[in-house]
Amino acid sequence: MKVWVLRHGEAEPRANTDAERRLTAHGREQVLHSAAHLLGQPLQAIYASPYVRAQQTAALVHGTLGFAEPVRTAPWLTPESNVQQVIGQLERLGLEHVLLVSHQPLVGSLVGLLEQGHVQHPTPLGTASLAELEGDWPLAGLMSLCSLYHAP
Repeated sequence: MKVWVLRHGEAEPRANTDAERRLTAHGREQVLHSAAHLLGQPLQAIYASPYVRAQQTAALVHGTLGFAEPVRTAPWLTPESNVQQVIGQLERLGLEHVLLVSHQPLVGSLVGLLEQGHVQHPTPLGTASLAELEGDWPLAGLMSLCSLYHAP
């Protein structure tokens, strides 16, 4: 199984609510750089947080890859989502190759937990950073971090 975890691109600092913050022009460029690292990968699905900046990020990746399936909105991918719940959702999906688009602190905690088995040292992920994990099951400490790309 491979799981790619992508943090949204740079977003505007303010909006009416955190969920409504949109990507900046720089954020869109960052996402396009990260999306290039997914070209040729056998993705089965793209799941994204319902927040605007994550939806925009997922849409840019979707378009760059020419991905046939629609982006799936996952309410369990918001910034404060429970990392154990996310792992449970991954198990239930039963997919071999999936991209998750979300936010800090969730993405750092998720990558850290899957790789190290705990959340004491979250993996640092800047805007549009892309982590690639591989393992037999999406369980704490049972996946290997294959690559980590930090967008410019």
